[in-house]
Amino acid sequence: MKDTNIHPSIKRYNERKALAVPHTSISRLSAMELREMCLELGVDDVGFVEISHPLLADQKTDILNVFPWTKVLISFVGRLGRESLRSPARSVASHELHQVEERLNHAAHALVAALERKGVRAANPAASFPMETDEWPGKMQVVSHKPIAEAAGLGKMGLHRNVIHPVFGSFILLNTVLIDTEVDEYGSPLDYNPCLNCKLCAAACPTGAIGPDGVFNSINCLTHTYRELLGGFSDWVDNIAQSKNSVEYRSRVGDTETVSRWQSLAFGPCYKSVYCIAVCPAGDDVIHEYLDDKKKFIETVVKPLQQKTETVYVLPGSDAENHVLSKFPNKKIKLVGNGVRPPSIAAFVSSMPIAFQRHKSEGLCATYHFTFTGNEQIKATVIIKDKTLQVEQGHVGVPDVQISADSETWLRVLHKETPIVKEIIFRRIRVKGPLKLFTAFGDCFA
Repeated sequence: MKDTNIHPSIKRYNERKALAVPHTSISRLSAMELREMCLELGVDDVGFVEISHPLLADQKTDILNVFPWTKVLISFVGRLGRESLRSPARSVASHELHQVEERLNHAAHALVAALERKGVRAANPAASFPMETDEWPGKMQVVSHKPIAEAAGLGKMGLHRNVIHPVFGSFILLNTVLIDTEVDEYGSPLDYNPCLNCKLCAAACPTGAIGPDGVFNSINCLTHTYRELLGGFSDWVDNIAQSKNSVEYRSRVGDTETVSRWQSLAFGPCYKSVYCIAVCPAGDDVIHEYLDDKKKFIETVVKPLQQKTETVYVLPGSDAENHVLSKFPNKKIKLVGNGVRPPSIAAFVSSMPIAFQRHKSEGLCATYHFTFTGNEQIKATVIIKDKTLQVEQGHVGVPDVQISADSETWLRVLHKETPIVKEIIFRRIRVKGPLKLFTAFGDCFA
């Protein structure tokens, strides 16, 4: 075997080692200098938080599984243009989102390169996409930017489930850089929430995903806002595959939606609604517009979005469908799927609170015991009461309805590959208890 010691790189290493020239490393970074670096690279605010911070306890394992050397997280804020986000033209709002996201990614990439030149280990997961799609429909993001920003003192989550910056308000995007070196000063979480609880986000949301009482229905938001991303794209592919010819395809997917798909694929996805951000009056830079003249703010900012004639994508039988019909008669409903298909029984059980349509459960009070057999042997209890859903592992309490099912069969029903009536007849699914309660359970999930 050829002697590798004659390789120039190895020879230089051995020469440095012989001269006792240590590999340079930095034990601690200056927060002030690091902040200046970040601002010069184009971010609008920055904060630092230790991986061991208590507020990141539920994020720590996921981060360390990918970046086990992480000690500190650098949270970035990129400011969004308010008027662009407030425009009823979705192209304007989406373009602004893409531009700021790109700016944050470039800043993070440049920071990582600069830190590596100093001997600091660093990495920059994307501000938004791409993500780990193998994990769909579970948690695909390596790093969850929102809780990190909160822990770093850059804002608090509002009623609309977006981080609200104390100065810039909701008009921000976030990114994170991970490093293996301590910082001499860390941020502290805000001691107040910038959210005004004005509930304008709930009033503007076309799907009703934001409840005035604080309840958030993420599946209804996902189905509409992200229609051209994630599961919405899968649903579009299903429509193509199921169409016998172009005429049938056009009956399923209109020409405008097809063109919108082309635009998303070519130039970046169109977000169907970020109205919750657009109408938010929180933050020192924004709040004066609202407090000086609330009536004018509603007339000029909120109502143009409420009154916009547009298509709202909803799941059949969902709370969102009823919300559009009752609150937005000027908007057109399109019933769609969202491409979310639980890959396992465990995923089905854990996703029930997300898919739950609480207004559809009004008047229902029942306990359900599930027993899954076959490939996945799982027992679970579901309690629906007072428009709330509670899921427990194992069998808890006295059931009103007992459901026993082969796990593979249940998944095929969920994926609409086989009708549930057929599987009940062939006893691959067995129901003990009032069938009306079993039917009512299904009605609670769009």
